[in-house]
Amino acid sequence: MVREAARLADEVGYQQLTLAALAGRLGVALPSLYKHIRGADALSQKLSALATAELATELTTAAAGRAGGDALRAMADAYRSYAHRHPGRYPTTQRVPDPSDPEHVEAGERAVAAIFAVLRGYGLTGDDAVDATRVVRSALHGFVALEAAGGFGLPREVDRSYHQLVAGLDVAFRSWPARRA
Repeated sequence: MVREAARLADEVGYQQLTLAALAGRLGVALPSLYKHIRGADALSQKLSALATAELATELTTAAAGRAGGDALRAMADAYRSYAHRHPGRYPTTQRVPDPSDPEHVEAGERAVAAIFAVLRGYGLTGDDAVDATRVVRSALHGFVALEAAGGFGLPREVDRSYHQLVAGLDVAFRSWPARRA
């Protein structure tokens, strides 16, 4: 049911994903869904767990065997590619994992671990890795969200701008300021 909800979200958009639409897609009466899911928020949470697990796998696979800027570029490209291929489920990856759902928590931990692994290639660990992870997520999500909303109207190739963003992150991480004691 969650996988079908994910496909439907990609087709119609996350904001248009409703239990009624899912019931119609599955060819069942709406009340029948409540035997399997508590409601719309529970469906969103399960969709988030699925999408976060998918994204974590793609980030990990892309960065495997790479280091530094090469790993960062591969991971960033995988992130953007996932958002493009799954425009309905991607927004759910921004949801904080539900602590009562071990699969969702594990998926979130794998996604963050993929970013941490890339950042270790820059010598960033501990609090610096947390700060840098927030920078990566903010930059990549901001770009793909603006891109999806049609927010880039200037006459310049969007791919080039994305690559410049990632190159800027590489420079930032290579020159990350030392923390003062």
